[in-house]
Amino acid sequence: MSYVHLTTSERVKIETYLELGFSMRKIAQHLGRQPSTISRELKRNPSYNAINAGRRYEMQKKNCGARTLFSASLGSRILSKLRETWSPEQIAGRLFHKQGPSYSTIYRWIYKGFIKSDLGILRQKGKRQKPRETRGRFNIGLPISKRPSDVRGRETFGYWELDTVVSGRGQTKACVATFIERKSRFYIVLPMVDRSSHSME
Repeated sequence: MSYVHLTTSERVKIETYLELGFSMRKIAQHLGRQPSTISRELKRNPSYNAINAGRRYEMQKKNCGARTLFSASLGSRILSKLRETWSPEQIAGRLFHKQGPSYSTIYRWIYKGFIKSDLGILRQKGKRQKPRETRGRFNIGLPISKRPSDVRGRETFGYWELDTVVSGRGQTKACVATFIERKSRFYIVLPMVDRSSHSME
């Protein structure tokens, strides 16, 4: 299982939970994360502050030298086999064995458009990609992925991310709303009367 880095929203929640006196294990439970993930985050960022922790992560990310295996010649080889009705599993197993991309990587390259092919070429008709989770989303405005590049790159002030922090168990309806400005990382946390979309609006 690949590791998914903490998001800005999760870091704000960690800071909020720490201020409420939650333990690392309880924070992990509320975020659906492993306690070790929270432990590493707090060790990397003593006197935890979500903004500083996010900036530290961005700096480390810029210095990361990870590179994709993908190349034009590799994509061409894969595409030719797809057109011969090979599945990504067959391509990974027969064409590359253990010296090339896995079948899941090939699917990912197709979905991201690295390999210019219609999804109809796949035997599974693209079903291997997990459906997006839509429950509990606040669907007002454009998602970050569809906003201009200067917004995605945090170059322009005035674009906000909204989320909620809720209690994971019990009968309590405690909930707070978080508002994070992408460029400055300035955030506001406000209590909500309940977990309804009306309260969030």
